Amino acid sequence: MSVVNPPIDFSSVDLFVVALFAAAVAAGLLGSLIGLGGGVLLVPLLTVGFGLPIRLAIGASIVSVIATSSGAAAAYVRDRFTNVRLAIFLEVATAIGAVTGALVSPHIPTRALFLLFGLILLGSIVPTVTKLHGGGHETVVNHPLAERFQLAGAYPSQTAGEIVPYQVDRVPLGFGLMYVAGVASGLLGIGSGALKVLAMDTAMRLPIKVSSATSNFMIGVTAAASAGIYFWRGDVVPLIAAPVALGVLIGASAGARLLPRIESRIVRGLFLVALAAVAVQMLLRGLGID
Repeated sequence: MSVVNPPIDFSSVDLFVVALFAAAVAAGLLGSLIGLGGGVLLVPLLTVGFGLPIRLAIGASIVSVIATSSGAAAAYVRDRFTNVRLAIFLEVATAIGAVTGALVSPHIPTRALFLLFGLILLGSIVPTVTKLHGGGHETVVNHPLAERFQLAGAYPSQTAGEIVPYQVDRVPLGFGLMYVAGVASGLLGIGSGALKVLAMDTAMRLPIKVSSATSNFMIGVTAAASAGIYFWRGDVVPLIAAPVALGVLIGASAGARLLPRIESRIVRGLFLVALAAVAVQMLLRGLGID
């Protein structure tokens, strides 16, 4: 039985692989810039654009998310955008959630997965719109847990030409949202970068560039926590996963070099547009509308 039935008439396997690779480069570039990891873009791209079954798309996305994190995280750590201490703290919640999601995934109907994906992304849009028109982060006071675990940090601002310190607020809320993000990652193979950025940018009130960079650092670990389960079930097909992972890795590395040169408002705008477009596509698929 063929696992690939694309709506586009690819004349050969070679052309199909090249098309997958090119699409993955674009997804990795945009995903790296906005902290989504490419997975949130890849699942709808592979299902809607290439006609793949959603579970095979999720398997390929899981592998690509690990590649994205590997490609972008090192550059962000070097450039001092990533809050490593905060990432390790929050990864406890996301890893547990990812295993939970991967174990539950086979018991959820395919259309329900599409609908869940779309609703999660739509829920991320409202707070992003609110921040898009704001001039920046308001004054933030460290949460007691942030003081205890020394989670605050600083990042270089090329526009201001200085190191900008920041505080971390509402740590328990952010930790709880990270568990939800982990469950979404295990269910949908997206790395849950959208929810991670949302939790850090909106709930914990971090700067958007720090949220994006820290999300990229975390998504690989979250995906790895559930990847073994997808391998074991046979949902990772090398013909699909290999070109996708390589393309995403190249795109993510390019995105990591671009982020320091882009204004925070533009990054948040890209984040919003990507979320809205993908959410609508996935909701339509969940409702049975191609």
